[in-house]
Amino acid sequence: MTTPTHNVSATRPAPARWRIALADDHAIVRVGYRRLLELEPDLQVVAEYASADAAAHDLPTHQGANRIDLLILDLSMPGRSGLELLKQLGDDLPDLHVLVVSMHDSPAMQSQCLRAGAAGFVSKAGEPEAVVRAVRAVQSGLRTLHPQTSSSSRPAPHEQLTVRELEVLQHLISGASVDAIAQRMGVSEKTVSNYQTLVRQKLDVTNSVELLHYAQKHGLTA
Repeated sequence: MTTPTHNVSATRPAPARWRIALADDHAIVRVGYRRLLELEPDLQVVAEYASADAAAHDLPTHQGANRIDLLILDLSMPGRSGLELLKQLGDDLPDLHVLVVSMHDSPAMQSQCLRAGAAGFVSKAGEPEAVVRAVRAVQSGLRTLHPQTSSSSRPAPHEQLTVRELEVLQHLISGASVDAIAQRMGVSEKTVSNYQTLVRQKLDVTNSVELLHYAQKHGLTA
């Protein structure tokens, strides 16, 4: 009597697809990420956001089978900063993985993002495939950083700011007022004024014009 055979490969379940969201204010960048990621059979882009505010509002609505596994996040967007969103997501959605992809790729900035809860950091100056490799690393439970160039020079002053100080700096160089920053960050105007004082002291600038010149010199403006 012949024993029936089964096609194992035909019955093996397909790997679970990772559901990914993109947060970047440039539509052409989001299109590029989507095309690159969806070349992978187990990666699916299910949401796109042009601002951190939009991401903060929509991400919590994705629950259960509609959950989002990974957010690819830019730091420089209109409204609240990516760093601020990153910190909030760590409190509100601790199971969501966040991969930061930014042009501001100093070692200190990478460190700040990891401290704020990012699972990895990729420089926008790198090759596109680096994003896919970083996603794979995050899937494997690893933290990934864009390779840092070795340098014997001392870090720039802005590289020594705390996460909150960096948030305030980003808002200040975008032209936001103290009261507007306070509303965006959910803190008092006095708190923002104190952060502004600390930032100016650490950067050795005395007014908004000098602060903007510093930001332009160090490539901190979007």
